[in-house]
Amino acid sequence: MYKESYYSALFERFRDQRIMVIGDVMVDAYFWGRVERISPEAPVPIVTVTKKENRLGGAANVARNLLEIGAEPILCSVIGDDENGDAFVEMLIDSKMRTDGICVSKNRITTTKVRIFGNNHHLLRVDEEIDRDLEEEDAHRFLLQVFDFLDNANIDAIIFQDYNKGILSKQVIDAVIRKAREKNIPVAVDPKKKNFREYQGVQLFKPNLKELREGLKMDVDAGNREELIRAAQILLDTQHIDMVMITMGDKGIFISASDGDRSTHIIPAHLRTVADVSGAGDTVISVAALCLSSKCSPFEIAAISNLAGGLVCEEVGVVPINREKLLAETLKLL
Repeated sequence: MYKESYYSALFERFRDQRIMVIGDVMVDAYFWGRVERISPEAPVPIVTVTKKENRLGGAANVARNLLEIGAEPILCSVIGDDENGDAFVEMLIDSKMRTDGICVSKNRITTTKVRIFGNNHHLLRVDEEIDRDLEEEDAHRFLLQVFDFLDNANIDAIIFQDYNKGILSKQVIDAVIRKAREKNIPVAVDPKKKNFREYQGVQLFKPNLKELREGLKMDVDAGNREELIRAAQILLDTQHIDMVMITMGDKGIFISASDGDRSTHIIPAHLRTVADVSGAGDTVISVAALCLSSKCSPFEIAAISNLAGGLVCEEVGVVPINREKLLAETLKLL
């Protein structure tokens, strides 16, 4: 009974959280259709499209996960002055998310990933993107907007969602972390290789195994607890991070806090029918940030995030977590 009341109260506290999400946003476009013949022009299948759909991707999917759990996301990013950018803003409005954190730049295009499916098989992905860092003018304008929210919007936590598309430059990362420290706002990071070492002094750092190996330039075996502890300790010590949480796919999640092995846990993945891992990392960081801002223990942060990531892997495509399903799983399995 205590467990039920505790986790139910925790999920209710999520509704009081206002979380800033800073990072690369994108349009995830899907084309579904039938394949009945091969093109006479080249040895490729012809897909007769029967359904098209646009979804919020990247950092926008993190924001959407937060919204579905009940929190208020403030999404901050830069998009292009183009048709895909217009579609992106329309999707935010349709999802009842605020748009005042989105800057429009004539120097960039809106990142768009088009996935083409034929006969239920993923045949092709086509990307439109610019991955260079923001122009100086755009970075200055973007930071002014972010700082205005941090000064006036009572932010409970910040998520950096890095997809190496240029929004999170060293300049932006350093400036926001300094401001967060001044405001005593916890910061959670979902990193990529390029800026892996730039996140200094954050509260939660969440690489996956591939990112960890690339970022540290060392081989780490998911099945070797001592190797995981050693890799995490390097990050805790050299980047002055409070908690390192490593997502390991079907091996689960590892978390280690700066107070040493007393707060080191490996949370095994639960047996599931995996349909698609797309967007699972977005879900994990959104739930982890909510748990972080709610003062959960390292074990609770990892365990609840692990459940959330597993649940969205049962769905096809990039989809957000279902709040009621996550609460039910938490009550059942933790």
